Amino acid sequence: MDEHDNPFAPGAGTPPPELAGRDEILADARTTIRRVQAGRAFKSFIFIGLRGVGKTVLLNKVQSIAEELGCKSVHVEAHDGKKLPELLAPPLRAILLDLDRLGKATDVTKRGLRVLRSFLGSLKVKYEGVELGIDPEAGTADSGDLEADLTELLVALGNAARAREKAIVITIDELQYLSEIELSALIMALHRISQKSLPVLLVGAGLPQIVGQMGESKSYAERLFDFPVTGPLSKKDATAALRGPIEKEGARIEGAAIDEILRVTEGYPYFLQEWGYQSWNMTLKSPISAADVKAASVVATKRLDGGFFRVRFDRLTPREKDYLRAMAELGPGPHRSGDIAEILGVKVESVAPLRSGLIRKGMVYSPQHGDTAFTVPLFDHYMKRVMPKLPKPRTKK
Repeated sequence: MDEHDNPFAPGAGTPPPELAGRDEILADARTTIRRVQAGRAFKSFIFIGLRGVGKTVLLNKVQSIAEELGCKSVHVEAHDGKKLPELLAPPLRAILLDLDRLGKATDVTKRGLRVLRSFLGSLKVKYEGVELGIDPEAGTADSGDLEADLTELLVALGNAARAREKAIVITIDELQYLSEIELSALIMALHRISQKSLPVLLVGAGLPQIVGQMGESKSYAERLFDFPVTGPLSKKDATAALRGPIEKEGARIEGAAIDEILRVTEGYPYFLQEWGYQSWNMTLKSPISAADVKAASVVATKRLDGGFFRVRFDRLTPREKDYLRAMAELGPGPHRSGDIAEILGVKVESVAPLRSGLIRKGMVYSPQHGDTAFTVPLFDHYMKRVMPKLPKPRTKK
């Protein structure tokens, strides 16, 4: 069929043609935003899930809903290259300047800008392009302590928003990459926001380990946030995600073809898009058949191995690769640390640093104490393809 008409869109954070199976989550998000606007009690929330389940797509959709409802929005993505204050400074400046232009009484918004200036100076934040041309607010957000200063900054932001009868929605992707002190500071700031009933909502997304990280950082985090889990789609929703876009283009897909796609993708949204895209291109004439899907699987797997999986594999050290290959031998997981060590032929204590490093890199997580699982769906299959042979067992000492 004509590739120009292909409705599928495999990509990082690319919105699918049909966002199936997430209606309840988005309805809850809309309700929460409206409660923020109305000054009622609310909880910030964090989307939790493995790679490829559409967390970024959901964040972008929530941001669109917020703007549709008249909120101001901020979106940042945490990563190793920048600290949280550097990520937040430019968009918060833009919001405060915008709030400052909305009315005549500008004392609260001007104070917000001065507090931001204090925050930037005290933490020595690199803020190219966000010069404020305003004096700092002496004695506020200028201690050099991130936990105290971020709290004072977000409170000043919330006061400015309330003065303008606006709500602010901050979306942060890849939360697991925040440092321990950054995560603690963010939780403390939102706790204070909640206590003062200010209209600032955080909507985040992260890998499953973020729940434990937040709980370890602040014991009250579980009462401050909701953690909606985003996982693979049900058979009904996955079928809708495939069949709906195809039929909108005037084509069809056979039930056996859908069953084959669900078998190889296990319902993970990113993989559904990849297999839908390749199956469409592989089909000469509608309907898409199971044979077309099997032929498409060769291309789809090759593309994933060269991109989605490979970029993560290339970040690993040789010993980390051995650890993950041993995990893969046991299946999709989760697996006991002792079983992984047994395959490697070492004592369990000796692989603990490897496991910790892989958790920091976002490659694995611990569903419960002593267990380890992949954060990337189907990565066990990839490890067996890229490393057909198990690493040589080391002699236990």
